[in-house]
Amino acid sequence: VQLQASGGGLVQPGGSLRLSCATSGSFFAFNDMAWYRQAPGKQRELVARITTEEITMYGDSVKGRFIISRDNAKKMIYLQMNSLKTEDTAVYYCNRRPPSSALWGQGTLVTVSS
Repeated sequence: VQLQASGGGLVQPGGSLRLSCATSGSFFAFNDMAWYRQAPGKQRELVARITTEEITMYGDSVKGRFIISRDNAKKMIYLQMNSLKTEDTAVYYCNRRPPSSALWGQGTLVTVSS
């Protein structure tokens, strides 16, 4: 099983980005999935999660701004990030929920800066 996050980049405050996570294997359909992030000098934190029934939950810092979704046919996870703030700058990772240490990939860097 591999998880490949992509879509990061440099964006100005107030801008938007859409992250994608490609998965492989048959585990996807049976697992809740999530996006995590790790800012410089900080611990990794949960950003958003989505269950197999597509019930979504968000961290307080991104609620109302980010939207997590999944496409079971394509085995993809997405994170639509709107109204980005400088404090959203971090490496973003996808993983299952709860996370598996074997599934942490390289992540994708999001930099919010003017």
